[in-house]
Amino acid sequence: MAYNWQQDDWPDFRYDLSTVEEALLTFAEKTGRASGLLKGLTAETQTEAMIEMMVAEAVKTSEIEGEYISRKDVMSSIRNNLGLGLPAEPVTDKRAEGAAALMLDVRSSFAEPLTRETLFVWHRMIMTGSRGVKISQWRRHAEPMQVVSGPVGKPTVHFEAPPSSHVPKEMTRFISWFNETAPGGTQEIKRPIVRAAVVHLYFESIHPFEDGNGRIGRALSEKALSQGIKRPMLLSLSRTIETHRKEYYEALQTGQQSNEITAWVTWFVKMAVEAQEFAEEQIEFTLKKTKFFDRFKAG
Repeated sequence: MAYNWQQDDWPDFRYDLSTVEEALLTFAEKTGRASGLLKGLTAETQTEAMIEMMVAEAVKTSEIEGEYISRKDVMSSIRNNLGLGLPAEPVTDKRAEGAAALMLDVRSSFAEPLTRETLFVWHRMIMTGSRGVKISQWRRHAEPMQVVSGPVGKPTVHFEAPPSSHVPKEMTRFISWFNETAPGGTQEIKRPIVRAAVVHLYFESIHPFEDGNGRIGRALSEKALSQGIKRPMLLSLSRTIETHRKEYYEALQTGQQSNEITAWVTWFVKMAVEAQEFAEEQIEFTLKKTKFFDRFKAG
């Protein structure tokens, strides 16, 4: 079987949006509603809602890869970086510290063009505390980069990425494509959620790093969404994806078999709508919690 990158039309991704038009409209409406709810909160409560969402994203994007980091340490790291932890709150999990740094950087730099240096900085962040992994450089090993499952000795290969020797050229093309498909770019993809879906599949198919590709791929999707709505996105894609982890890997595997990716885009849009629904619920919960504590603050 030839994977997507081995086919003549790579990376000319094609998709039919006719079956997801309603979902795309729902996502836009829910994004607007979440923005409206957020504006109704005090500045302090807005910050709390934002932190809660970043913590959820940091923890869940790691869990998808089988890595379990301290939620408390992620929270403390974010608060410290925002100057809210005075005195600074102690952080013992270095991986949590790196995951928190990634969340903050994705949020603060969303409008900036993507560069190789950005990806290397993100990789250094998420590899904090890791050993035996070449950090902030493309993979160079000669053996195939494969996504496998099953017992040792009898693995099932779900996907094989391009050889390491192809990665620098592929990533140069990917970075140019990412910037050209951004708002105002020469190849602009008008629907932010569709662009985010293609970004993730495209990046995951190259698999440029020895480790950490999934986490960076999901961060790139968030960057694409934020660029599309022209403000930091308030949702946790990873929380929703982690809930449907088996479907996620199956959808990716199917998407990487062809450059006709309607099925992948359809699945991704569905997950984004679900993630936006959760964000809306989280904002409403934060508002109710704030009102509750305000009511009894003298008690």
